[in-house]
Amino acid sequence: MKAADQFHVGIVVDDLDAALTDLSALFGHEWCPKLAVSTPVVLPDGEATLDLVFTYSRTGPRLEVIQSMPGTLWMPAEGSGLHHLGYWSDDVAADAALLTARGYAAEATGVRPDGTAVWAYHRSASGPRIELVSRGIAAGLEQYWASGPG
Repeated sequence: MKAADQFHVGIVVDDLDAALTDLSALFGHEWCPKLAVSTPVVLPDGEATLDLVFTYSRTGPRLEVIQSMPGTLWMPAEGSGLHHLGYWSDDVAADAALLTARGYAAEATGVRPDGTAVWAYHRSASGPRIELVSRGIAAGLEQYWASGPG
């Protein structure tokens, strides 16, 4: 993992549309189409399927804005909404193991049907939440970011 692999900041909000409107008006961000994805995840207490709703900014610096989900780790952070720092990973499982060894607790891992980790969230008691994202999906995200306005 390297600082240069950091590619987005994640924000969790209770009102996705209002947040997008505000961020556009304040900073000129343009948005990709919203995504609603039912995704299998591995949580500390077992497997689940979650319905995530989010979008990324087409403009930089890249923001990921996620609709909050009560009862999950996708809840707004007190005071700011800042949720995580997202980093590209060439090996999500290996980088997740490194974070765990450094004291970052595993919170959720998005998996493919074969069990391969595509993304993972880890959090330390004293630092920011980190999202590892497989570089293998970078081309798809680049195409999504280049898509027309949402």
